Amino acid sequence: MASVFSKIVKGEIPSHKIAEDDNYYAFLDINPLAKGHTLVIPKQEIDYLFDLDDNLLAGLQVFSKRIARAIEKVVPCKRIGIAVLGLEIPHAHIHLIPINRLDDINFGRPKLKFSEEELAEIASMIRSKLD
Repeated sequence: MASVFSKIVKGEIPSHKIAEDDNYYAFLDINPLAKGHTLVIPKQEIDYLFDLDDNLLAGLQVFSKRIARAIEKVVPCKRIGIAVLGLEIPHAHIHLIPINRLDDINFGRPKLKFSEEELAEIASMIRSKLD
């Protein structure tokens, strides 16, 4: 059965897309820890990040770097934190989270709520800063 992320890639479930190429897809997290919290996935449905072949894993990191640089231009932060949990959805993914202190990447914290319009605006601003 297709994962939620595969359904997002196919357009069966809506998302606030940041970027896409032949192998990867980036979109805003709908339950973010911070404004601009983005998920980056390989389009190929593989459960565990370290089961990706080396080229796909390396490409995911390079694609994520491009997205992180755009987020930094939109969301004031000291860094873009990277988290790989991999337990909640059986599809490899990376969280890119704007952070100013260590606790900003604590997934036990309450999630932020943004309206669909706010998410669309955030996604648009990040897309506009992609190189």
